[in-house]
Amino acid sequence: MNSLIAVGSIAYDTLETPFGRRDRALGGSAVHFALAANLFTDVGVVGVVGDDFDGEPVLAERGIDTSGIQVVAGGATFAWEGRYGFDLNVAETLDTRLGVFEQFDPQLSAEQAKAPVLFLGNIVPDLQRSVRKQSQAGFVALDSMNLWIEIAKDSLIGAIGEVDCVILNDGEARQLTGESTLAKAARAISAHGPRIVVIKRGEYGAALFVDGAFFGVPGYPLEEVFDPTGAGDSFAGGFVGYLAATGQTEPDIAHLKRAVAYGSIVASFNVEEFGTERVQRLTRDEVETRVGEFHAMTSFDLG
Repeated sequence: MNSLIAVGSIAYDTLETPFGRRDRALGGSAVHFALAANLFTDVGVVGVVGDDFDGEPVLAERGIDTSGIQVVAGGATFAWEGRYGFDLNVAETLDTRLGVFEQFDPQLSAEQAKAPVLFLGNIVPDLQRSVRKQSQAGFVALDSMNLWIEIAKDSLIGAIGEVDCVILNDGEARQLTGESTLAKAARAISAHGPRIVVIKRGEYGAALFVDGAFFGVPGYPLEEVFDPTGAGDSFAGGFVGYLAATGQTEPDIAHLKRAVAYGSIVASFNVEEFGTERVQRLTRDEVETRVGEFHAMTSFDLG
């Protein structure tokens, strides 16, 4: 049995930044998440693809359980095309083709339902709630995106009330709550039910709000950034994957702080190359080395 099940999109991304271009790069929230989380624990993926999909070996070679990936004969895999300018925080969507993802109706097997940790990627909130009802997980984390806040806000708020941890970026947190500061936004999100709120801040780091306490880390300083696509999902994979590896279904503040650091570091590797290229060959030793550097540069002696 996998210790962690991830439900989300599996896609092909066509990416263009000032530093290059990739056509039909492996992507999607479940893929980026699973490759990151697999550095810490065993992961199973639940998703849907068309019979044009040939990325499963990449996941299988990393030991990721792909038995939950449904292949629809005659269908096309979800495809997204986007472009970034020199402000890599902003993506311009050029084309979106949902393909078989439009009819995605995730169903957990009996074994998947028993996994102790569940991650709900940024799919339709009603689907997130459906999967949550199927799962017996003791710890459930949820991610979302601006589209669902715009068109399915009430359903998303309902889904948030059924999970233990919410992971959003700063813009999404403000959009969802109408609050201008992250502290107020996190408090408003927690009021719906989740104990843990994590707010991703891109190159500026991440913030953790739990049990009235706050913890924050800066972004890891990088001289070269090629593509931010999937960085948020890689952060979530590092964060949730680390927690799953601890075996805690009610993680304490110490483990949550470390999870934020590990998530931030995995995301820092993600942006160094296009798509999943860097994380595909990332090792735990590389992560531990950079986490050590991160700890050294973010701690200080009070004297």
